[in-house]
Amino acid sequence: MSAWRAAGLNYINYSTIAARLLRQALKPEFRADAAKRNESHIKFTSWVDGKPVGRKE
Repeated sequence: MSAWRAAGLNYINYSTIAARLLRQALKPEFRADAAKRNESHIKFTSWVDGKPVGRKE
C-alpha cells in the first residue's frame, strides 16, 4: 500500500499537497511562474432538453 493511501488520502489530495509543498520550496525567482499554474477556472452551463441554455463563469 502506498504511503498516501495509508495516510487516508486519495490521489487528488496527495498531489495537491505535494504540488503546494514543491511551490513553497522553489527559489523566489521561480515561485511567481509556479504560482500561475496554481490557478483554476470553472465554467457552468445549464442544460434543458439536451441543449445548453445559459453559461456562468
